[in-house]
Amino acid sequence: MLVVVAPGQGSQSPGFLTPWLEIPGVRDRLEWLSAVAGMDLVEHGTSSDSDTIRDTAVAQPLIVGAGLVTLLSLFPHPANAFSRIGAGAGHSVGEITAAVGSGVLTAEQAMVFVRERGRGMAAAAAVTPTGMSAVLGGEPGVVVAKATEHGLTPANMNGAGQIVVAGTLAQLEAFAADPPEGARVRPLEVAGAFHTEHMAPAVSTLAGYAKAISTHDPRIPLISNADGQIVHDGREVLGRMVTQVSSPVRWDLCMDTMRDIGVTAVIEIPPAGTLTGLIKRALPGVETLALKTPDDLPAAWRLINDHGKPSGLDTHPTWRMLVAPIKGTFRLAGSTGVGEEIPVGATVGHVATLRDTIPVVAPHGGMVVEWLVEDGDPIAPGQPIVRLHPVGQDSTA
Repeated sequence: MLVVVAPGQGSQSPGFLTPWLEIPGVRDRLEWLSAVAGMDLVEHGTSSDSDTIRDTAVAQPLIVGAGLVTLLSLFPHPANAFSRIGAGAGHSVGEITAAVGSGVLTAEQAMVFVRERGRGMAAAAAVTPTGMSAVLGGEPGVVVAKATEHGLTPANMNGAGQIVVAGTLAQLEAFAADPPEGARVRPLEVAGAFHTEHMAPAVSTLAGYAKAISTHDPRIPLISNADGQIVHDGREVLGRMVTQVSSPVRWDLCMDTMRDIGVTAVIEIPPAGTLTGLIKRALPGVETLALKTPDDLPAAWRLINDHGKPSGLDTHPTWRMLVAPIKGTFRLAGSTGVGEEIPVGATVGHVATLRDTIPVVAPHGGMVVEWLVEDGDPIAPGQPIVRLHPVGQDSTA
């Protein structure tokens, strides 16, 4: 099984996109994403210095934009990816890239979302002097306890002996002077305490924008960095990306899930290297490839050929939609709530017209994911009524 992963902030380096612009079409696509993001991603990916691309408002759109254009180089025919990738995941802002790759968001939606995410997090970081430090080694429980003692948040649980703690600069200084036993503390060059309560203002802003964003359910299993769970619902994916801004990243649990689903190979898209390093240490025996330049593409294609297989979501849907058979007024037949099961062949309601009453039947049954209409609502032919998750079949196989 092949898993494709997308890195987060801090993985970028000056000029990392330069060789990719030699591939026909990459510059054009990056210029289009630049127009959507409202900044010159071509310049930032080729000639901007390290201080410029370290700025959160620049770094986040740059990383997502880079991932999107290089994904198209890895899979020139995007639909082919759904038959070869077993699962996708992203670290922090990389989860936005993964959401596009799995079909939850369009590239344009992602660039607007990440633009506002970067701006919001940069503004939140400017309120109080905060930062992050990597803790290398030490017993995880001891590291977390010591961080908590100093008022810090374990913002990135990266596994493989690495935890990133975050908080105010004063708290970080005190922690460095009193490190956990057997651990080394290394300050990170970031603008703030990401994935902590300090980012709360950005969460509220993104939550407002998310209300206007339409989504699709993932076409491949998407591993959430909030808790390592595979998420099948597009709205839930978007909601998790909103709350993720002020919540810890559990990359350790993502790698646990990769192991559980039988991963045999991982490709990390640009700016690549960080996540494959963690995976090598946490999942020995799994073949990894950091896709850094176009020179790595032949090796990536070989990996796809050797390990790629369908995820199973195309043949085992994660939900079915019941729609209105005719124009009229919807009348609910019972009180089945979200999370409750509707039996096969059950009548969920009726559509009442001036001349007749037509039943709405669930031919396959399933668990209610979401009611899309209420009792008494006027509905049109083909309008979705309820979304059901199939019961009794493995949609992640």
